[in-house]
Amino acid sequence: MPIGFTEIQETIRMVEMEHLDIRTVTMGISLRDCMDSDFDKLKENVYKKITHYAKELQTTADQVAEEYGVPIINKRIAISPVAELLGNASKQQVIELAKILDDAAKCLDVDFIGGFSALVHKGITKGDQALLSALPEALSFTERVCASISVATTKTGINMDAVASMGSIIKRTAELTKDHNSIGCAKLVVFCNPVEDNPFMAGAFHGTGEGEVVLSVGVSGPGVVLNALKKFPNADLGEIADVIKNTAFKITRAGELIGRVVAQRLNVPFGIMDLSLAPTNAMNDSVAEILEEIGLERVGTHGTIAALALMNDAVKKGGAMASSYVGGLSGAFIPVSEDNGMIRGIEDGALELSKLEAMTCVCSVGLDMIALDGSASEETIAAIIADEAAIGMINRKTTAVRVIPVIGKKQGESVEFGGLLGRAPIIGVSSFSSEKIIQRGGRIPAPIQSLTN
Repeated sequence: MPIGFTEIQETIRMVEMEHLDIRTVTMGISLRDCMDSDFDKLKENVYKKITHYAKELQTTADQVAEEYGVPIINKRIAISPVAELLGNASKQQVIELAKILDDAAKCLDVDFIGGFSALVHKGITKGDQALLSALPEALSFTERVCASISVATTKTGINMDAVASMGSIIKRTAELTKDHNSIGCAKLVVFCNPVEDNPFMAGAFHGTGEGEVVLSVGVSGPGVVLNALKKFPNADLGEIADVIKNTAFKITRAGELIGRVVAQRLNVPFGIMDLSLAPTNAMNDSVAEILEEIGLERVGTHGTIAALALMNDAVKKGGAMASSYVGGLSGAFIPVSEDNGMIRGIEDGALELSKLEAMTCVCSVGLDMIALDGSASEETIAAIIADEAAIGMINRKTTAVRVIPVIGKKQGESVEFGGLLGRAPIIGVSSFSSEKIIQRGGRIPAPIQSLTN
């Protein structure tokens, strides 16, 4: 369907006044044909393939952004889960491969490369174990490499041995990058029910069901939705849902147009349009402020989950009407450090970790960019992951954990991450132990909901 003149005018206004941007164009690249028994040859194959397919990604995206007047903030790459390539590789070889990926990202001038990943929701192979053992060092020695680990799905249950390992890995990563506010943990996501076509970092990887190469788009529009709602101060909640739905339709149309143009010029297939509202620290570009505009005095108070459910559902309905290729995560992100309203809610005492966890039952992903008291134990971190995985497993949705135990920081303090990652107040964890449940290990069986065949 062609874009009309009125829509073009609206898009210009959304860009200039309401912070509309294309948050990311992400090129997915399959690396399965790069495997080789000679690890040096494998590294060479990986570097050559990534730099071949993505050599024009940055330039083309910038050209399209300038021509159409819609900013494209990030250019990223997602690759096949690296653990699938490793075979009998050693820990040191895996770290070397991480550096190769980092070099490729720097050469191409892309912001991040995702897919330093393993899918261990049912068991752990030799390649998986090699990647897990190398993760802390790999994330501390590289700048642009992002990692994700799947520890649970609705069909398989929760691999609690993997969950326990991730608690230890996150804590070790925090220690290795403590001189930079434990920033290595910001590049690591732990998933339940991960999707294969997510364009957002740090969780993006190019799934086994994907083609050789594909371009997917993640659009951002909290500011657009917020401004639209401000025009209807006395609307009832049904009308509020319609406003959000109609706004999401317009955002999606603009985003997919830009994405398809970039894909066409790169001569690669267009993949999906991720509808997720992704906030920034810019003024009035906050998911929390949308919830407050709906009617909350402060995000985190009673009614927060109802408002978030309304917003998330309306965004999906509007986006689904605008595009036949909706995918990725598609909903609303609630990253604390990247959303001024979330930060304010915590600082005012309205928003706590338990409420954030409850909100993940109805939003797009999970506990995201949350700075924890640096003294949090690895068992506590693992238990937080287990709780979030349980929410995803039972509700048949994607959930994730990206928490940062900031070494040397305590509850009540704050930390500056800089750039898109923003700043965050330090959140405390329970003083009661979760050690025994984590030490038991094994698997939490798949729920009855998994028997759908």
